[in-house]
Amino acid sequence: MSGHTNMTLVNENGIRVDGRAFNQHRPFKVNAGVLKNADGSAYVEIGKNKILAAVYGPRECHPRHLQNPNKAIIQCKYNMQAFSVSDRKRPGPDRRSIEISKIIAEALENVVLTELYPRTSIDVYIEVLQANAGTRCAGLTAAAVALADAGIPMKDIVSACAAGKADDVVILDLNKEEDNYGQADVPVAIIPSTDEIVLLQMDGNMTREEFDNAIKMAIGSCHELYDLQKEALKKRYEEKEEDESS
Repeated sequence: MSGHTNMTLVNENGIRVDGRAFNQHRPFKVNAGVLKNADGSAYVEIGKNKILAAVYGPRECHPRHLQNPNKAIIQCKYNMQAFSVSDRKRPGPDRRSIEISKIIAEALENVVLTELYPRTSIDVYIEVLQANAGTRCAGLTAAAVALADAGIPMKDIVSACAAGKADDVVILDLNKEEDNYGQADVPVAIIPSTDEIVLLQMDGNMTREEFDNAIKMAIGSCHELYDLQKEALKKRYEEKEEDESS
């Protein structure tokens, strides 16, 4: 995040480069149960982001030394496909994807009832097919739906959204230009039933007031996403019932 550009990211009327208002989320779409061979899966589109999540388990934990006798462990693998960005990405894990895998696993550990499955592993795979800023939030949102689709007991679903700052305006759900040239980016994930924050990062600079405003905006948006996540799962459940009865 450089913050140095001649590009106007937010004009004097508060309209952003993609035509959105400062507090407007990008179009959001979520489908549950999109992969036959996974225990649970989800496909999410947020703006131009296209993300697939698959869940396998609980299953025997490998390598064995990672087993926890008291609970399941969540192993997450976040991966950006080489073709997901315009300047082709080098295949394989890099520092960024390892870090994102870790913070997503930690966020999900706050909701999954891991103590029900000692010595096992719940494996979460997140594939970014197309990226346009905010992929960690979109990936986490997809992973939470995939876990629920797998029937894994959870306290609640996790919802995630970023807020930030560009041209001295606090904005919701940054796109690529805002992420690259804006002044701050704050990814947030919550447990919607309690508003407990399970992921919070910040890149850039904000005043305390701007930061509080960004968090408030992100949490409000998480609740909107949460309704769509639940809708997708309900639809999936109804389809399952229809298949079983026919």
